[in-house]
Amino acid sequence: MKLPKTTKRYCPYCNKTTEQKLKQVSSGAKRSALKRGGIARAKLRGLGRGVGNHGRWGSKPAVTKFKKKTKTTKKPQILYTCKECGKSKNQKKGKRVSKLIIE
Repeated sequence: MKLPKTTKRYCPYCNKTTEQKLKQVSSGAKRSALKRGGIARAKLRGLGRGVGNHGRWGSKPAVTKFKKKTKTTKKPQILYTCKECGKSKNQKKGKRVSKLIIE
């Protein structure tokens, strides 16, 4: 989906319709494999060793690797920044698209 770089929208700070820039907001940082409470970190610490049932530190079923994700697209977050006051408040979920191009 293609969107223009600027658009005219209502700015609640200026209390009028102004020219606004569009920007796609990133989804944020992903957590690492060695996060607190992670299985990889626990195995490095030596948990789950020895005889018997290891509970949550034991082997995982092979099925999880091959499960297909149901949704193939995401709803991108669009941030509108007012060119007059420079504030950006209006954050809006976009339509479900595979690729968003702001041009």
